[in-house]
Amino acid sequence: MGLKHFPLPDVGEGLTEAEILGWRVRPGDAVTVNQVIVEIETAKASVELPCPWAGTVRELLVEPGQTVEVGSPIIAIDLEGAAGGAAPAEGSGKIGEESNGRIATLVGYGPRTASAKRRPRKGREPVAAQVVEVPVPEPVAAEPVAQQGGYVPLAKPPVRKLAKDLGVDLTALSGSGSGGVITREDVQSAASGPAVGLPAAAEAPAGRERRVPIKGVRKATAQAMVDSAFTAPHVTEFLAIDVTPMMELRERLKSHPEFRGVKITPLAFAAKAVCLAARRTPDVNATWDGAAGEIVYKDYVHLGIAAATPRGLVVPKVRDADRMSLKELAEALERLATTAREGKTTPAEMVGGTITITNVGVFGVDTGTPILNPGESAILALGAIRDMPWVVDGQVVPRKVCQLALSFDHRVVDGQQGSQFLADVGALLSDPGIAITY
Repeated sequence: MGLKHFPLPDVGEGLTEAEILGWRVRPGDAVTVNQVIVEIETAKASVELPCPWAGTVRELLVEPGQTVEVGSPIIAIDLEGAAGGAAPAEGSGKIGEESNGRIATLVGYGPRTASAKRRPRKGREPVAAQVVEVPVPEPVAAEPVAQQGGYVPLAKPPVRKLAKDLGVDLTALSGSGSGGVITREDVQSAASGPAVGLPAAAEAPAGRERRVPIKGVRKATAQAMVDSAFTAPHVTEFLAIDVTPMMELRERLKSHPEFRGVKITPLAFAAKAVCLAARRTPDVNATWDGAAGEIVYKDYVHLGIAAATPRGLVVPKVRDADRMSLKELAEALERLATTAREGKTTPAEMVGGTITITNVGVFGVDTGTPILNPGESAILALGAIRDMPWVVDGQVVPRKVCQLALSFDHRVVDGQQGSQFLADVGALLSDPGIAITY
């Protein structure tokens, strides 16, 4: 069959480059179809790529840490004597697309192991195809790092984050954990000694600085925020509200049979309020299309939720959030948060949003001036809920008070419309019963 070069695929949404985080194979290893061979980091997410062929690894063409363009060869595989018959022909389809009678896998093409049919899409807007998740075998006893070449150091995501923060090069460490896994103690011990992985110029004279390359999620987020800030004219409005009735309803729902086992958070109430208020002010859920000279009004809400993760800021979406009940929204938000914390949010889950909520209150922050996500016209910041003095019927009493901040694109949303939307969200959170009038 000869030698095949596996090009870095487009894992969805037109990404142009990715960083090679680490290899799971080395030259001389036998590989099977759909075996995970490399982990990459795109501007959207960390992704594990499976091999489209069976054969023997001849050469790793890219070192870990390098950023390469989509379509560039990253590994050479010898298909001579490969088990399992002929290897599939190369292709270039995106995830989920059909090419030459095959449904594309995560790598963009691969073998068709069974007949496949597309499920009809429920949404009114095409949604990026799902990423195929391939199970990764449990790590076995590792050889010394120096002998593994381009292998990914065995370490859990929190340990990797700690190493990055402390400037420790994981490839220089030998793990003390089971199977050679690098532990927090290993990283902390390395950090307490001479600086690891830094050039000599950075260590002298004090060694109190460290430099981290701008890439991956941080690079993409920075560019998106700059583009948004200097493209869309931002206006931010603020509103303080008494959410005592909302918090009382939340306590009642905890004992309701339908909500048993469901985590009801203030964010869930805010998500429901945003969806309801957007019906009365559809401009906040629209998009400015300058190229076409049009404003695109969307009759659905793909709600973005800004989430802080070890990899940086990500904004996964709750699709068709406007069709969900409060319970369904609460369950969707919990799944979204869990996936984000584990670093498993896929690129497909972070595109196509129409309006966003950023919950700065979880950090004890009262409010802020959020920057719009590119392509959206409004973003709501939900602040911390605090016990504050509030005037009720002429009397000053302690109440649960929250600050809201709404930033909007003044090309699409006028002051009257932005103010009306923010007032509606505030009214729904201050008196949830008003929702029956919407």
